Amino acid sequence: MSRQERVRAVLESRLVQRAVILVIVVNAITIGCETSAYLMQRAGGLLHAIDRVALAIFTVELAARLYAYRKAFFKDPWNWFDAIIVAVALIPASGPTSVLRALRILRALRLVSAVPSMRRVVGALLAAVPGMASIIGLLVLMIYIAAVIATKLFGDIVPERFDELPRSLFTLFQIMTGDDWGNVAQEVMEHKPWAWIFFIVYILMSTFVALNLFIAVVVNAMNEESDTPPELEAVKQELAAVNAKLDQLLMRERPEELRPTADR
Repeated sequence: MSRQERVRAVLESRLVQRAVILVIVVNAITIGCETSAYLMQRAGGLLHAIDRVALAIFTVELAARLYAYRKAFFKDPWNWFDAIIVAVALIPASGPTSVLRALRILRALRLVSAVPSMRRVVGALLAAVPGMASIIGLLVLMIYIAAVIATKLFGDIVPERFDELPRSLFTLFQIMTGDDWGNVAQEVMEHKPWAWIFFIVYILMSTFVALNLFIAVVVNAMNEESDTPPELEAVKQELAAVNAKLDQLLMRERPEELRPTADR
């Protein structure tokens, strides 16, 4: 076994993977603790030391993966994700780059690449993007149409909420989230009692239909992501077994076919 294969075997071992996950969690906790003035006064030096040790471990682990996989390292998008996060953490957080100190918490996102189940969830969300884009487009169209109608109907009586299209869009987005929609409807209904029809129809179409479709697409993509790989593996194994049996049968039949021709 070559040195690269040994390094690869160590990196892929459960012990090393769990150790990396533990370091990521501990580092995320310490970065959160640094936001507390009380903890920084009592244990600021310790928190900084843990942060530097964690960064050193991440750098060594990333360098080991680059050594073990060489060109294959750059073919995996998760490796690019980890490399960018570690590179941002290595930039000195002083002067113009002091804002990068607040981005250190992005190291916690390495937990996504380190935990296979989280990677599957992210993969499912990315797979659901085309379906989500269609539903988001439908939702934006519904809000836009409703905002134009609301501006025309209610702009004169409740100008602080519906006087212009941008304000109407924001108000209807707020209603879609369920935030204070009852008070908004009551303000309008004091002048136009029939306005409840507009709000009820809008809430039913935006919240109970479009958002539920959005959630359904995501859940369906996650189910497909979790169900498909094991099924494909099982099918591949069955096909490999069938091919092996066919090869054995063909090898047995060929000598039997050749014998009569040789006797003739």
